[in-house]
Amino acid sequence: MARYDVVIIGGAIVGSSIAYYLREEGFSGSIALVERDPQFTHSATTLSCASIRQQFSIPENIRLSQFTLALFRRLEQEFGEGADIGFREGGYLILAGENGLPILEQNHRVQMAQGADIVLEDAAALERRFSWLSTEGITAGAFGRTGEGWFDAHAMLMLFRKALRGKNIDFISQAVTGIERDRNCVTAVMLDNGDRLEAGTVVNAAGPSAGKVAAMAGLALPVEPRKRSVFVFEAMEKFADMPLLVDPSGIYVRPEGSVYITGGAEPEETDGPADPADFDPDWPLFEEAIWPVLATRIPAFEAIKPTRAWAGHYDYNTLDQNAVIGPHPEVGNFVFANGFSGHGLQQAPAVGKAIAELLVHGGHRTIDCSAFGYARIAENRPFRELNVI
Repeated sequence: MARYDVVIIGGAIVGSSIAYYLREEGFSGSIALVERDPQFTHSATTLSCASIRQQFSIPENIRLSQFTLALFRRLEQEFGEGADIGFREGGYLILAGENGLPILEQNHRVQMAQGADIVLEDAAALERRFSWLSTEGITAGAFGRTGEGWFDAHAMLMLFRKALRGKNIDFISQAVTGIERDRNCVTAVMLDNGDRLEAGTVVNAAGPSAGKVAAMAGLALPVEPRKRSVFVFEAMEKFADMPLLVDPSGIYVRPEGSVYITGGAEPEETDGPADPADFDPDWPLFEEAIWPVLATRIPAFEAIKPTRAWAGHYDYNTLDQNAVIGPHPEVGNFVFANGFSGHGLQQAPAVGKAIAELLVHGGHRTIDCSAFGYARIAENRPFRELNVI
């Protein structure tokens, strides 16, 4: 048996960010970072498409990503000389047809109010900007000129993990099998090797497994794993100015070095909780749904060569596709950092900072995350993010 002031369940980017910022905020207590997959083989962090954007529908999500963007711009100051995650500031291009235009315009107003460098253009202007683009069925598009792009997820995770060395944090490579609770207080975390960790505070940073972890403490959290396939293809044409393009169908595509990656458009009627063991890419989705859209939107992609694919799980908040950040209102020493619905990698540093400030100072100082609190879950009151990709 061991005792820790803070036990963080989940050691990928969200959990590692929380541990990092706890120390940065001056927390001197004992910390255990528990991770069942220490190589991160099936982690949502390392299997993501590793991108960052400011094109959200609510200000709070924009601010979270802006915090991370500021970190990207000072990586060497934060993590030391040579710190690099290969950030390519290629932008997002989110397209809309006539029906989607009002939402695109409203989102753009929110983004501009937060200082995001997003330009809203009609179809003709988009075709002038991007000569390879077909605007068939498109009314307008929002393009992030700066402050959006993609990066190396594994490199980012390793920066945080390396920064934790020498900070007196215990790395525990086990799965959590149970959480003990005494009335309105969690008291211990049980591991699959039989160990019991007494805990002053438990932080749920378990990604796609967050709902199951909350249930171990007798708490309801509407977060489940959803499978997403990512396909890699080659094309004769190389478009140096291509941003991450999001079609109105939900299909996205972006450059990745000398190749391209694409995905999206999972059918709503069959998009439910993922089998925890299912990491097989859905090739029929590519052939039947994605490729025809790519060929329509970018005519040069009529002739492409699919090469490989992977599938990952991400933590989908079924209530409102938004994060849950902060303590449970009744079980106050159980803290949530969950439900990011595909935005976790880009929002993790900001969330790590927010959770650390809560635990060390008793409140938010840098970014007010109170809107993401658990109260809305208990009240079944959605705080909905409309721009989910």
